[in-house]
Amino acid sequence: MLRIIGGAWRGRRLRFPPSPGIRPTPDRVRETLFNWLAPRMPGARCLDLFAGSGALGLEALSRGASHVTFVERDAQAARAIETCLTQWDPGHGHDWTLIETDARAFLDGAVRPFDMVFLDPPFGSGLLEMACARLEHAGWLAPDARVYLECPAGTSPAIPAGWKRAKAKEAGQVGYHLYQRGISSE
Repeated sequence: MLRIIGGAWRGRRLRFPPSPGIRPTPDRVRETLFNWLAPRMPGARCLDLFAGSGALGLEALSRGASHVTFVERDAQAARAIETCLTQWDPGHGHDWTLIETDARAFLDGAVRPFDMVFLDPPFGSGLLEMACARLEHAGWLAPDARVYLECPAGTSPAIPAGWKRAKAKEAGQVGYHLYQRGISSE
């Protein structure tokens, strides 16, 4: 069980199905991330590409994002996210979309630019590099987008040219990074 750290839904607890493919972002990591993003969160259009528990997208909505698209391939996890959203937002006052599909299929679909993207795929799957490349080259990112990613601590994923790492930390065996698009990395 996780809790929402801040915003309108602060303190709410979310349940998600036990699954080896779901590795939720811990509270303290989410707190750090959303402190980094605080000035940019109100009104942001966000994509939670490997939603899992939905914690990152739910936290974004709670803190004022104008829209979050949740993409999750696991049917049980997608239903758990939908349950949270319908219980916490019964009048659909927040703008959100939940899509039950895998990341590759979603990224092959109609492009809609996002201001922020959360990437936390299963470690060792090769999906992180694929997602970064498709996001950059297919037009999924707004000109000054921020991309948050998690990967095993001590590793450096292949990042598209033009992305600059703005922040990075480690928590246990997880490295978490915030990249800013649109700035030359030279």
